[in-house]
Amino acid sequence: MKLFRKKQKILPLPEGFTEQDIRTESSICTGETTIGFYSPEDKKLHYAELVRSPEDIQAFYARYGKTAP
Repeated sequence: MKLFRKKQKILPLPEGFTEQDIRTESSICTGETTIGFYSPEDKKLHYAELVRSPEDIQAFYARYGKTAP
């Protein structure tokens, strides 16, 4: 139990992206999972981060002030 939590700064969503653009993708070869904002024009993830546990997904959503589905 943490008594003194560090206050997290909530970041604004990147320009041109919405909450519906958040997507996770898994690599076929290595099985690594990444989360980021998917751009249909580029067909790739922007602001991608490596996911090692379900807590990483929740932390990504919390960083932008959203709740994970």
